[in-house]
Amino acid sequence: MKKRSIIGCLLGTAVGDALGLCFENLSKKRQRRLFSDIDGYHFFFGKGMVSDDTEHACMLAQALIFSAGEPEAFIRKLSWNFRFWLMGLPPGIGSATLRSVLKLCLGFSGKNSGVFSAGNGPAMRSPLIGVCYGHDSDKMRTLIRCSTWITHTDPKAEFGASAVALAAYMASQQGDVSPRAYFEQLQKLFVGEPAEEFLELINRAVVSIEEKQTTEVFAESLGLTKGISGYMYHTIPPVIHCWLRHQNNFEAAMKEIIRCGGDTDTTSAIAGAIIGSRTGPEGIPRDWLCNLREWPRTKEWMKTLGKQLADVCESGSPQSPVSLLFLGVILRNTVFLTILVFHVLRRMLPPY
Repeated sequence: MKKRSIIGCLLGTAVGDALGLCFENLSKKRQRRLFSDIDGYHFFFGKGMVSDDTEHACMLAQALIFSAGEPEAFIRKLSWNFRFWLMGLPPGIGSATLRSVLKLCLGFSGKNSGVFSAGNGPAMRSPLIGVCYGHDSDKMRTLIRCSTWITHTDPKAEFGASAVALAAYMASQQGDVSPRAYFEQLQKLFVGEPAEEFLELINRAVVSIEEKQTTEVFAESLGLTKGISGYMYHTIPPVIHCWLRHQNNFEAAMKEIIRCGGDTDTTSAIAGAIIGSRTGPEGIPRDWLCNLREWPRTKEWMKTLGKQLADVCESGSPQSPVSLLFLGVILRNTVFLTILVFHVLRRMLPPY
């Protein structure tokens, strides 16, 4: 069962990421004019490619496989993954992540490389930690702290990443999750920590669910009328709201969170990870999976990575994770950047 949830989490991240990519940072009005539907990918002739959200999830999976959850080995492996990732020239790196990885390349350890930021990068990585270690809240929080502080040291970043990990864990248990039960578990997770502001935001999401509001209406009630930003306290409440509304409906969740606008590749990637943990890969629309065209980080490669991580979780013994052809990563990123430039130029043209 854990293998199904892990693979669903990885593929859910990738599909959500690829779906949301073309809508990123468009106003809600403009995205509807440029793209009247979200029935498939708009990146390259109906095919989808992923961004850094999926890459972060895969790097974290490799670190969990290498370390079997041992914090020191986990930090060491994830730090090296970040260094090699930057050498592959990935487009569109967040400011805090870029500064942190540059510090890693300059010789800082993963314990001292983070910068004070509450960006949503750590939440890209945390769903898998929840699926794998949510049954042990202390270990889950330790690994989330390790993963978060490599790049972001503001406690708000850790709170948001922890909320996502808990959601993915509860989703992976296969039963429908009561919004109020989720909130109560989150309160227990943050006992003794200064998370009052964040808990209030999540409570507002729960109340909104109980009042049967859409995620877009809820996001607007938080003042996010122009879209969801990359600030952790803006990103996570709408994502949690969307998950609680559509726990078994991957397609409906993706369409609703993307129409909220803003940082759409990240919001849909995180929501996709949580819901994929519940539904497994079979709950993701078949056309969306088939039209996800990635190399060398292919769907089969991600499935292999997921199976390997499930084996490590079951045995408790570390393994050498499947790797990627570095030259292939460079070639892929060159193609990706070329297509991305086309989309940037296209946005300058009507309809406005």
